[in-house]
Parts: sequence; C-alpha cells; structure tokens
Amino acid sequence: MAAAASSTSLKHSPSPTTIPCMRHRSLSATFGVTAISFRRSEPRYRRFVVLSMDAKPTILVAEKLGEAGVKLLKDFANVDCSYNLSPEELCTKISLCDALIVRSGTKVSREVFESSGGRLKVVGRAGVGIDNVDLAAATEHGCLVVNAPTANTVAAAEHGIALLTAMARNIAQADASVKAGKWQRSKYVGVSLVGKILAVMGFGKVGTEVARRAKGLGMHVIAHDPYAPADRARAIGVELVSFDEAISSADFISLHMPLTPATSKILNDENFAKMKKGVRIVNVARGGVIDEDALVKALDSGIVAQAALDVFTEEPPPKDNKLVQHENVTATPHLGASTMEAQEGVAIEIAEAVVGALKGELAATAVNAPMVPSEVLIELKPFVSLSEKLGRLAVQLVAGGSGVKSVKVTYASARAPDDLDTRLLRAMITKGLIEPISSVFVNLVNADFTAKQRGLRISEERIVLDGSPESPLEFIQVQIANVESKFASAISDSGEIKVEGRVKDGIPHLTRVGSFEVDVSLEGSIILCRQVDQPGMIGKVGSILGEENVNVSFMSVGRIAPRKQAVMAIGVDEEPSKESLKRIGEISAVEDFVYLNL
Repeated sequence: MAAAASSTSLKHSPSPTTIPCMRHRSLSATFGVTAISFRRSEPRYRRFVVLSMDAKPTILVAEKLGEAGVKLLKDFANVDCSYNLSPEELCTKISLCDALIVRSGTKVSREVFESSGGRLKVVGRAGVGIDNVDLAAATEHGCLVVNAPTANTVAAAEHGIALLTAMARNIAQADASVKAGKWQRSKYVGVSLVGKILAVMGFGKVGTEVARRAKGLGMHVIAHDPYAPADRARAIGVELVSFDEAISSADFISLHMPLTPATSKILNDENFAKMKKGVRIVNVARGGVIDEDALVKALDSGIVAQAALDVFTEEPPPKDNKLVQHENVTATPHLGASTMEAQEGVAIEIAEAVVGALKGELAATAVNAPMVPSEVLIELKPFVSLSEKLGRLAVQLVAGGSGVKSVKVTYASARAPDDLDTRLLRAMITKGLIEPISSVFVNLVNADFTAKQRGLRISEERIVLDGSPESPLEFIQVQIANVESKFASAISDSGEIKVEGRVKDGIPHLTRVGSFEVDVSLEGSIILCRQVDQPGMIGKVGSILGEENVNVSFMSVGRIAPRKQAVMAIGVDEEPSKESLKRIGEISAVEDFVYLNL
C-alpha cells in the first residue's frame, strides 16, 4: 500500500482506498488512520482513511488569503492552497480536509459537505457575508461555520467618509471633466460639511466609526438603530432618533444597516418623499436596502441632490444601469473592504477562528449551531419556536429610537431547575430579538456573545410550579424594560413591554400582551388592536380583511371588563395592505393598533 505523507500529494485522489484487512493495529500505530466497520454483502470489511503521517489536521484554502493568515495556519496544520477549483474538484479534495477557508467566490454547497464524508469540521468565510455557504447542510453534518466580521470595520468607514467628501465636492465628476479637456469651475461648486446634519442609519461597528470621523469634520451626527445603547451614542456626541426623524432632518444620510427582510428597499418612494429636498446619500452597506428605481426618480426630481454608492442590488450592475450612469451619482465597485490592511486583518481573523475551532475552542464568530441531541430537540422543538417568536414580537413592539438594553425571561415549569436546560431557549429568544434588524446569525454558539456585544442584558427567572413535570414548560414570558412601545397596551402594570406564550397541542400561542390575556396561534402574523369593548368589532375588522382576501387564522379578545378597554389579537396568513391597516385604524372604537410580522 502506498501511503501519502501530506494532503497536497492527494490532490487528484478520487476517494479513500478500501482495503480488505484483518490485521490493522500496527498500521494504526504507524499512520494517522480511521477504521470504519461496514458490511458489503459478506464477508466483513474495514475501510481505512489515511489522514497523514504526522496526524496534523489539513486545511484547504480555496481562495487567496493574506500571507499573515496563511502563516498562522501553517504553524498549526498542513495547508493546501488550491485556488479556482471547480465544484467537482472541490468535492474531490474535501474528503481529505478538516477545514476549508473561502471568500465570496466559492460555493460551499450541500454536495461539498456530503463529499467530505464527515471529516470536514470547520468552514471559514474570510469576510462577513456567508450567503455562499449552505448553513443548514453544515449544521446537519456537524460542521462549524465561522466568519471574520470585524477586520473590515475601519476600511469600510474610511470608504464611507471618502465617498461623503468626494460627493460633496464633485470630485469624480470634476476629474472626468478635466481629463476630457474641460475647465468647468462654476459647474462643480460643492457644499460644505461643517454644521450639516448627518444621519447614520445603523449604529453598529462601521456606523460608529463613520460617526466619529464625521464629528471630526464638524458635522452634527444623529443616528437610528433600535439596538444602539443611548449611553454609547452620547459618549461620542451622537443623538439617537427615530427612523422618520433621522431621514426627514438629515442633510446627508449614510447607510450602514444589514440587508434583512425588514430593511430590503427601505429607502423607497414613500421614504424619499419624507426627506429634505437636496439630501445627499452614501451607501457602503448593502445594495438591496435602496429601491434603485425610486432613487433614480428622486435624483431626477431633485429630492436627492447626489448619491455615492459602493454597493448595488446586482453586482456588477448592467452597463446600461440608469443609476450608475446618472450624472449626480458617484459609484465605486464594492471597495469598502479593499485596503491592504483590511485584507491582512481578515486573513488573521479567519485563521485564528479556524485554528481555534479545530482545537475545540468555542468560536465567538460562529454563525451556525452545533448539533443538538435528537431527544432534547424533539421535546423542546415547539418551545424553541415559541421562544424565537416571542422575541420577534417583543422587539417589534419597541418604539423607534428606544435602545433595547434589558430583557427579562421567565420560565414557568414543574421540573426541577437541574432538569431544564434553558440555554437553547435563551439563544432563540436572543435570535428573535436581534435578527429582525441585523445581519448577524444568532444560535446556541454565539447568542450570549452577540447579546453582550450589543449591550443587551438578558436575565432569566424560573417559577417552579406544582404538578406533573411531563411537559418541560408551562409558559415563557419576555419583558423589555426602560423602553417606549409603539402599542401602548403592551406595557404591563410594572412598566415593561410584556409578552407571554405557551405551547398548546404542539403549536406556539401568544397568551398575554401587557396586562391583557389573549389566545392566538403564533402562525403567520398578528394584528393587535386596542379598542373600546363593544358589539360588532370582530365583524368590522374581519370584513376589512375579508375584502382583501386576507385569511384570519385566529382571533381573540382580552378585556378589563365588559364595555371597557379590550385588546383584540388577530392571526393572519397574509400581510394586509397599508390601505387595509389604515381602514382598521380609522374604526372609531379602535384606539391603537400594530401589525407584527413573525
């Protein structure tokens, strides 16, 4: 038998060798091997997979990585740098590798994980986005996925400021004009930044760094971010405001929000209409947060004076893209992270994460969950769903501009504390609180780290009930303290936003909002109405939804007393139009309402 001394010499080996053998102990002592018993009809065989002579792990680097990162990897493992692999070549090599590092150009598909035969332990994405990695397949195969979310921060912030200043002084247009043989000083008169209002939309790492630099340029900086702690913003002289206040008062708007269903095309016709005439917009976040057709119209009408864009909905954009070709648009080809320093930083960050994961350390930048024992998952499955949906409901009830900092979770159970592990439930509540307005993937691995990073303190309390411990939980309650609510009745008597739910027949149900008891299935989405309790209310609201063919799955009314104030909870399968929601709000007995998307 010819044994390979390193993974690189096995580059084109189609599969591990199957050897009929009865005496394998001496072989195991000499080489790093795994012996797997199996039956192929008769007789019994064992399969030997050769790892390496020195039993070091093997890391495949499939795209260019900075030298500093490669050196870190080589100090720990055998490193195979093979670039531009076809999908077939990647699937062939992956069975010989313990870890894989990619950038954005390599698709790590389900086929890759299946081809690894269970050997692949870690996938490292050198950058932030992980849309090129099949997370579900990775989790199913017990493979940890890590990324490098922090190394690009300064580079992206600097590029945002570069675009801001270049746009204000027409640098790109004036440069093209001079190179065309023209000298048009009067055409390219710019605007000053000193004293102007900059709205930073998304006050995470990059947004914070942009704000610091803009303050140094003499700008007045405001910001919108539901999770940004007010004290952190105040520490650098930034005022947190609501979304509408930010876009309506700004002279310049700089986008730093993730692309999520909630932020997709958030700058649209409706929101452009709320802006000052002559506003200027910078985007170094994600192209999809802007409705590009709406931006072209806003530029043509003069609502938006100029835009400076590093990202687009489709990249690269078509050559005839009206936005790119617009004379008042400065465009760059997604250069936010493109500095020599950032590329080296990403290489080091992802190398440290991958090496740490291979050593068995808990990865703070993990973006998928470890495998959960099937018996635990089966029992907790409906409560996992309930936990996430309660988190999503609670955070959507927070009014814009309020920073979420303190969350209390209460579990009511007849089981002893030692018999109920709430880590997964707490992680799913954290997921529900953070993911709707963030690009972070929250799971059991990174939930506590992610919450701490955002200044979110989650405390837990257990209520021990009498009765049978057959069911893990009786109910779960989520409270958010020190915030305002967009739905006043969600505020409990003690002053917190409060939602409570339980599992009935395997289905998560919302059973309390504020001080009002309700009973509505957490399937689809929910409309909450605070109303005067009187006959015909259910019929009026149901008729409006029925006219638009919106199916009502559940309806429940909780009230203080007959003919007094009540809360109606309506479960809907489809999202009602804005016009329908407006009509519901115009019903005379309806005092307040909110639509919550689950």
